[in-house]
Parts: sequence; structure tokens; C-alpha cells
Amino acid sequence: MDHLTEEQLLLPPKEAIASLSKRQLSILNMINEQGFATIDALASRFQMTPQTIRRDINKLCNDKLVQRYHGGASKYSRTENVDYDKRKQILNLEKKRIAEMVAEHIPDHASLFINIGTTTEEVSKALANHRKLRVITNNLNVAATMSGNNDCEVIIAGGIVRNKDSGITGMLTVEFVRQFRVDFGIIGVSGIDEDGTLLDYDYQEVQVAQEIIKNSRKVFLVTDHTKFTRSAMIRLADISTIDAVFTDTKPPKVYRDLLQRKEVSLYVAEDHK
Repeated sequence: MDHLTEEQLLLPPKEAIASLSKRQLSILNMINEQGFATIDALASRFQMTPQTIRRDINKLCNDKLVQRYHGGASKYSRTENVDYDKRKQILNLEKKRIAEMVAEHIPDHASLFINIGTTTEEVSKALANHRKLRVITNNLNVAATMSGNNDCEVIIAGGIVRNKDSGITGMLTVEFVRQFRVDFGIIGVSGIDEDGTLLDYDYQEVQVAQEIIKNSRKVFLVTDHTKFTRSAMIRLADISTIDAVFTDTKPPKVYRDLLQRKEVSLYVAEDHK
């Protein structure tokens, strides 16, 4: 068998494309062009009911042509994440509920790392009324939010600032994080394999997250339910290195069983009163 290039490996299977209806192919093209599309926008564009569009999205997801989110779908990719601005719009309410739940587990006078991610940014907002926190972050959005609390001390990591999301990465960031030992590390991920491998897209971002895990007494993973069925290409850590997972809805049973075996606590916002 001839060796396949990376570009060839990333092409969708011809059989999957051939099985699509004209409308499904148009939906796929629209999602690929825009990066993300909502069910409502697709229903309006194709003059179909939301239920019909959901069935089309399910077909595309099953064929691994798009990735499903609550209320819409995004491009399928194992090599790059959805654009930051689009990620901020995905499951925004669910991320807020996750963040509020996490904030209840962070006491006043605690020290913590908060890394890059739209869900971790919501956590920083939920911590607005906490007292005497010391926050170390490689996320300028988190720093801007937390600095609005006069009762908190915010320390920003050095390194290269990414224009796309104001995240700070690189070896300077890694070395900076290594200088601290904090009570809580709050991190996000792009995907979780069924074997418990935490996955992400950016190698430099992963290096920083690994140091946060090593230098936190407790590590909280904040992630919406879609990450339990999503893949990415860079290994961050095993889920056993996490103390607790905070999510919006119950993950599939295979993940719940895995978390129980690995002795990782699971907190679900939909069950949270």
C-alpha cells in the first residue's frame, strides 16, 4: 500500500461523501466554509424544519464529516480547533453553569492556576465575588476579568501572546508556571478518549497545561459534554491525573465507569441544585 500523506489522511472518505443527499452535501459545505453553523440558521437557509436538519447533522456526525454541538455543528478536525470567536458562542449557557458549579468548590483565600479556554474564562467570571484569591494565568481574558476584583491578586505568565484568543504559550510560560505550587489548577481540554486520554490541538498549550497539573494540589477539569466524543491529535495527560471533572450533562456510561475506576470525581451541572 502506498504511503498516505497527512493531507490525504484528513480527507473525508469518498463513500461517506457519496452517501449524502444534495441538501446534506450543501449543509456540509456551509459548515466547512463558516467553521460553525447553528440548527436554526441551517433550517432557515434550507427552509426545512429543525428536526430534519438535526437528522442531517446526525448523519454527517456519524460519518465523521462534522462535529455536533448543542444547537449546531462545526467542522470536523483532528488538527485544529474551532475558531475562538465561534467557540465562545458554543454552549455558552452550559459553560456558565459549569463555571458556577466550579466556583462553589473554590474557597476564599485560595491560590489557583487558570489556563486557556472559553470554559475556564467563564470560571474566572464566576469567581468575581470571591475574596483574597491569588490567580496565576496564561490567559489575558482571564486576567482582565479577575483584575476587576479588587480583592484578588492576579499574576500573568510570561511568553508569546496568541492573537487569536489572547492565550500565552511557549517555553517562557512553562518555566514561569514551574515556579509556583497552588491549591487548584483549572484546565480545559479539546477532547477525551474512551481510554481516558486527555487531548488537545496545540503542543505549546499542552506543555503549559501539563505543568499546571504537576504544580497544583488539586486539578479541576472543566469541559462541556461534547468533548467526551471529540478527538484531537496531541496527548495532554491521562484523566487519572485529574481530581474532578465538571461538565454540563452526564457523559456516556463508558466515561462514567472510567472516572469511577480512576477515582475521579464527577460533577454534573444538570444534576446540581
